[in-house]
Amino acid sequence: MTTERSFIPLNIAVLTVSDTRTEVNDISGKTLVERIQDAGHRILEKTIVPDDKYRIRATVSNWIADPALHAIISTGGTGVTGRDGTPEAILPLLDKVLEGFGEVFRMLSYQDIKTSTIQSRALAGVANGHYIFCLPGSSGACRTAWDLLIKEQLDHRTTPCNLVQLMPRLLEK
Repeated sequence: MTTERSFIPLNIAVLTVSDTRTEVNDISGKTLVERIQDAGHRILEKTIVPDDKYRIRATVSNWIADPALHAIISTGGTGVTGRDGTPEAILPLLDKVLEGFGEVFRMLSYQDIKTSTIQSRALAGVANGHYIFCLPGSSGACRTAWDLLIKEQLDHRTTPCNLVQLMPRLLEK
């Protein structure tokens, strides 16, 4: 539900984690960029890195040091195979984990993919005042996460509460 509050456009970075994707065939990354921009937010950066936890962590570490950036959304690397390392890369960077994000994402995904949703290790949290969302690598998962979960939480007009209204307090000690 939205109220009479003003929309606040956020600066967002998109990270695709993949050993095989390029800018040409990165459908999930493109899906996120389109939806983020359609919602009125700005893409400050988009990049693709291999599924290597140190390369993922280095990219995200640079982004969370940038005060102009508000949120990071990654796609890929959240599965259970040997190369899937996004959660292991991101968890050490987080100041707080948003436990409910993964739970609600899997609940929503169940509607489309049934029990296959247990293979997702989607997660979200806060690092140095930046929101980070780690999504599976499928474009369907990116649509589900953005359309049904992230979009409203990154909209200041959403009531009764949203993540944007908490942004000024994220770095409080």
